[in-house]
Amino acid sequence: MEKMGKRFEEKVVIVTASTQGIGFSIAERLGFEGASVVISSLITEGEEVMAVEEEAEGEEVMENVDEAVKKLSDGGIEVLGLVCHVSNAQHRKNLIDKTIQKYGKLDVVVSNAAVIPSVDAILETKESVIDKLWDINVKASILLLQDAAPYLKKGSSVVLISSIAGYAPPALMGMYGVTKTALFGLTKALASEMSPDTRVNCVAPGFVPTHFTDYITKNEHLRRETEGKTLLNRLGTTQDMAAAVAYLASDDAAYVTGETLVVAGGMYSRL
Repeated sequence: MEKMGKRFEEKVVIVTASTQGIGFSIAERLGFEGASVVISSLITEGEEVMAVEEEAEGEEVMENVDEAVKKLSDGGIEVLGLVCHVSNAQHRKNLIDKTIQKYGKLDVVVSNAAVIPSVDAILETKESVIDKLWDINVKASILLLQDAAPYLKKGSSVVLISSIAGYAPPALMGMYGVTKTALFGLTKALASEMSPDTRVNCVAPGFVPTHFTDYITKNEHLRRETEGKTLLNRLGTTQDMAAAVAYLASDDAAYVTGETLVVAGGMYSRL
């Protein structure tokens, strides 16, 4: 922490799905570097992750937000915590409105929310599941940025969180992987549309031990198999991903836009 710079001093950052995992580490890293961070609830309405239904509703969601806010504020970070199911239009609008009301501006948006409702083969996936995957993993990022765009001024930055699965969707994550492939194209399109004032980039994380990837990282055989596909013989950490986002969102990447940074320990990454 003491070695970190202050690249985000006086910057205001929104990170979606940021009470745990990669999203939390991104908020923490940018906060340690001086940002005022706005975090939001991890889950989406009716979300099922890895085919395991989450029962978190109402008070439980707010508890998750409050707990994350406490952790960040205890570390000296200026933070605002909100409930934001990214599939809910009013929640998305409220996320932007409350940010502007409190801080008066918005400099960085990190779109991190995603779901894997099923591990079925693509041709066996129900239409409702396909709809949910597109709604959360792709459409929500677009709609959130529609709300945020009027406040993103010269020098602002957007980072979309995709996945190594977007390059070669694995069997158990086929449709999820396809939605993450779409984010590579969305990054290019938005970078063109939002230039020259706002840079838009993407991070494609490898496999990181979080609740989201429990079915891989807690299975010894799958974990070793996945580690073996990396050149560094290890899974990534949430801090690895946060460091990549911090670079792309900062002025250190002032001449970088429309790009996807793969942070996957050397795993295969070519379309």
